[in-house]
Amino acid sequence: MTALAGPAADAFWSASLRRWNAVCWVLFAAMAVGLVTMDGPAGSRTWALALFGCVVLSYALLLRFPGNPVVRPRVYLAVLVGALGGLASLGGSYAALFMVTLPHYWMFGRTPRVSMTFLGAATVATLAGSWTRQGWSLEFLGETVVSTLIVVAVGVLIGLWAHAVVEQSSERAALIVELRRTQEELSEAHQRQGAADERERMARDIHDTLAQGLASIVVLAEAARAQLAGDPGRSAQQLRSIESTARENLAEARELVGSAQRDAGGPAGTVAGTLRRILGRFAEDTGVAVTAELAEVRCDQQTRIALLRCTQESLANVRKHARAAAVGVVLAGRPGAVELEVTDDGTGFDPEAAAGFGLDGMRKRLAELGGRLTVTSSPGDGTRVLAVLPAPVRAGDDDTESEGAR
Repeated sequence: MTALAGPAADAFWSASLRRWNAVCWVLFAAMAVGLVTMDGPAGSRTWALALFGCVVLSYALLLRFPGNPVVRPRVYLAVLVGALGGLASLGGSYAALFMVTLPHYWMFGRTPRVSMTFLGAATVATLAGSWTRQGWSLEFLGETVVSTLIVVAVGVLIGLWAHAVVEQSSERAALIVELRRTQEELSEAHQRQGAADERERMARDIHDTLAQGLASIVVLAEAARAQLAGDPGRSAQQLRSIESTARENLAEARELVGSAQRDAGGPAGTVAGTLRRILGRFAEDTGVAVTAELAEVRCDQQTRIALLRCTQESLANVRKHARAAAVGVVLAGRPGAVELEVTDDGTGFDPEAAAGFGLDGMRKRLAELGGRLTVTSSPGDGTRVLAVLPAPVRAGDDDTESEGAR
């Protein structure tokens, strides 16, 4: 048996402990009944029954009113110690009950220290009871004392061993509980991180598509309104650009919410065609001269979308900040990689001091695919944006088309 401490106290009346406790009480009761039946004088038999009754009553009260788990089990052990001393003084056969009660000290002592304290008290009480009946004699010293001490030594060794085994089991159980709790916390953390990553991805997509498209619509609408009276033809052209941009934004929105499976524009596996349309629209809307060298690079959809988003973000920055007169775009295939370069002759800026969402979003988008973004610029010297992504390059990648748009 083991002492009950910590979590073990909460599981005191577990099924396993109940079975062991029932076995101990069956042995105790059977031996007690047998000894009382075979005992001689009626007086000693009455006293023995009274002492047995005290032990049974205290144990019944312990079961009926568990109360404080520290105090009441100790009260029962104190009654048991006193009863063993009294029984030992009544007859030598009663001292044998001491051996049967050994497991009780480990079951109800809660800790090895308390268990051994009550076990020592029971040993002293049993020997004292035997001494009052036998006195100092060779029989008392040679048989009673030696046999009792041997039983105590064996009981202590078994009790400490059982306590160590159960303590290790309790520690393993606690570790398992802690591991499960840690796994649940990690799972929740992964879920929260996944939700945060998804929100960030959606924010990038909205910024690179819908927000940029809406910004273009606003600029075009303002320009069309300003030229409505003086240049109706130009206003009509800008209105058509507004309509086209709105339609594209609608398609982008449907793709973002999963209502349509659009392949980011252009033929399957190619990005050059889509880039040409984007650059043509940019040149038409802004009047900026655009020079493009676009290789027919074939890559997967994620790489293709990343290249398109980088181009859109770079052109949006040119539109909003650069005040450039010319823009150059180069798309080239390299062994195992694809490169996109966007340059302008605008006002430039300090990349280290830039605090916008767009550049940071491009860096993260490319990093997720194993790529990198390099921004080279300084005030007054224009800007160069270079995106490099790993991608298998297939036949036809070197077929480069030069195009100027105005």
